Amino acid sequence: MSTKSGSPIIKLSLVSLTIGGLSIGMTEFLMMGVLPDISRTLSISIPEAGHLISIYALGVVIGAPLMVALAGDYPPKKVLIGLMLMVFVFNGLFSIAPNYGLLLVARFFAGLPHGAFFGMGAVVASRLAEPGREARSVSVMFAGLTVANIIGVPLGTYIGHNLSWRLSFGVIALFALIAIVCIQFWMPVLKAKGGVGFKESLKIFGKTELWLVIGISAIGTGGFFAWISYIAPVMTYVAGFGGNMVTVIMVIIGLGMAAGNFVGGRLADRFSPLITTGVLLLSMIAVLCCFVFLTHYKAPAILMTFLTGAVGFAVIAPMQILIMQVAKGAEMLASSVLQATSNFGNALGAYLGGLPIAAGFGYTSPEYVGCALAFCGLLFCLILWSRNNKQLPEPIPKYL
Repeated sequence: MSTKSGSPIIKLSLVSLTIGGLSIGMTEFLMMGVLPDISRTLSISIPEAGHLISIYALGVVIGAPLMVALAGDYPPKKVLIGLMLMVFVFNGLFSIAPNYGLLLVARFFAGLPHGAFFGMGAVVASRLAEPGREARSVSVMFAGLTVANIIGVPLGTYIGHNLSWRLSFGVIALFALIAIVCIQFWMPVLKAKGGVGFKESLKIFGKTELWLVIGISAIGTGGFFAWISYIAPVMTYVAGFGGNMVTVIMVIIGLGMAAGNFVGGRLADRFSPLITTGVLLLSMIAVLCCFVFLTHYKAPAILMTFLTGAVGFAVIAPMQILIMQVAKGAEMLASSVLQATSNFGNALGAYLGGLPIAAGFGYTSPEYVGCALAFCGLLFCLILWSRNNKQLPEPIPKYL
């Protein structure tokens, strides 16, 4: 079979990455849906069960650089299979672990391959893409996360509520196994990209441009998470929807994320990753402001949830391409670290978004926090743009 860019085997390779992204997306987000079920069956409090979310995030942060270091000069196909094998094994162990302590251990190790899979997957997707189509190729891989939110998480939550949460995580392990088989048979053998070793690649952290992109990810994307973390109370107490509509609303958000994912990839290819990221962060500020005023009316509130989900996820592919272009020679490490910093943005947005609610400013107040975080990300984009303009008349970097 041909391995020419755009051939059927290349498209199947991207599908295999999508399936892997689906299993990891379910691993990360399903826990929120079945948390009460785990709390009840293990006879632990909701906060204790919530530690299973935190320990996963810790695994993502630690695993991003660790897995890249261990990957060394192994071919990408073998690395991706190895990472997905970890997802399979530790989700399988999580589904049968007899006590809370072992659940924590399994959950931590399930988080280790998260950042490295998306980091390596992004590098592979860009290498398989035709010139000028790198961002949309990367967006195909990240479509797995959107499918997880549209179908996987609701399905897993339903199974967890009506059958067993253990069975839900068994389903995740099954998806991981399917991804392993697909990668094995569909992905061409790519040579390990030559270049600097892991120790040498750490020098990229001395580049100001890299830290600016990390700032966009860790702070700027926090605006989206400040909004989505409190979507249930704002849609029930402000918009007036019944509790049974929350699942439907989450599916609508997932559909928006899916649409935004592909649009973001195409915009980044047509213009540039940096310009696209900046425009999308500015758009995030606009939609969050509109959400505050329109969420009191049901129909506009539904429309705004779709648009906010779309804008929030559209920035993922452009940022992934941007950081790979900034970190030439250490793309996998930088791309993996970006995944870890996005988890920081998740935690930061949720924490800061909850402060005004606790202070009594209402359920729409997190949107103002989200605007502030997105504005910080926009400032980082402008600083990065300014720094590169000052380098003229040297050749303009590709990420401009």
